[in-house]
Amino acid sequence: MPIDATATAARPNSNSPAVLVERRGRLGVLTLNRPRTLNALTHEMVRILRQSLDVWAEDDAVQAVLLVSAGERGLCAGGDVVALYRDVQSGDGRASAAFWRDEYALNARIARYPKPYVAIMRGLVLGGGVGVSAHGSHRIVTDDSQIGMPETSIGFIPDVGGTWLLSRGPGELGTHLALTGSTVSARDAIAAGLADAFVPTANLPAFLRSLENLPPDAALRRHSAPVPSPAPAPASASNTTWVDTAYAFDTVEEILGSLRKLNFPAAHAAADTIVKNSPLALTVTLASLRSARQLPTLEAALEQEFRVSHHALTTADFAEGIRARLIDKDRLPRWVPATLEEVSPALLAQFFAVLPTEELSLGTSPTP
Repeated sequence: MPIDATATAARPNSNSPAVLVERRGRLGVLTLNRPRTLNALTHEMVRILRQSLDVWAEDDAVQAVLLVSAGERGLCAGGDVVALYRDVQSGDGRASAAFWRDEYALNARIARYPKPYVAIMRGLVLGGGVGVSAHGSHRIVTDDSQIGMPETSIGFIPDVGGTWLLSRGPGELGTHLALTGSTVSARDAIAAGLADAFVPTANLPAFLRSLENLPPDAALRRHSAPVPSPAPAPASASNTTWVDTAYAFDTVEEILGSLRKLNFPAAHAAADTIVKNSPLALTVTLASLRSARQLPTLEAALEQEFRVSHHALTTADFAEGIRARLIDKDRLPRWVPATLEEVSPALLAQFFAVLPTEELSLGTSPTP
């Protein structure tokens, strides 16, 4: 049965599996199948994805893997942070740590996968959704793609290899995206190194069908197109002179001061967005990005992110950010500490301290 764009927008029922696993021609197809939650990743989904990839890596009949989504609103809005919130509120954090351990290992597996891994980054692709797509060999954006790492807005820090990706974007665009939590469209996702090719939504059904019989590069030659070129957005990758100037500092306070001094409305808007986010998460995020820029491999960055994420469970901001944004939805988080000035060097250092429990170890083979 050929893949159809509307067929990938599954019509699930309560008994539908969270990930649909199929073989179609030369292709192994993975469909994230929780459209009502924008395909938010659960631990079960991570395990299914990893198991399928491991099996197909040894199957000569599978020449490539395709990741798509049920529903048209987005590939994946991130990890199931509500489940993480419940673990923080009523558990001991072990379930969250176990989820991250397997999720980060999956991200590394995708980056090292021995066969083409084609991710259709349609609609919203946030947080954990970036982790299961932007480490693949063929990252496809469409007309409606909106890609970002919004963690600082919920008192968390970019993870799933996000610090590795964002720290290696052009100039300081990744720093801007991380601190503001902004999303980018198809054109800027490619420019920022988060995606590779643009397939117009109208071409998507034919592209997906062609993958059953053609290598991804050949299918792209037939169905990809230049990204449309609207007027550059204020913080687009084609208009980043002010971004590179403002974010070329190693403290959030200096960055905010620089943004305020620029005679540019978009810079002031960025500053207004940043100051609403968790001061602690902002400080740790900037330090994580600067550190990831010096790390030798994606695996090393993921290991650092595991340590940072584990320590974030012990802070009030993680649960408070999820409460304000997703539980009570009052969007009035009470951050602790309340100001950047109150985030001490000692508090920052705690996030990078060796864990008292078992750390994540993914090996140190060089990242392509």
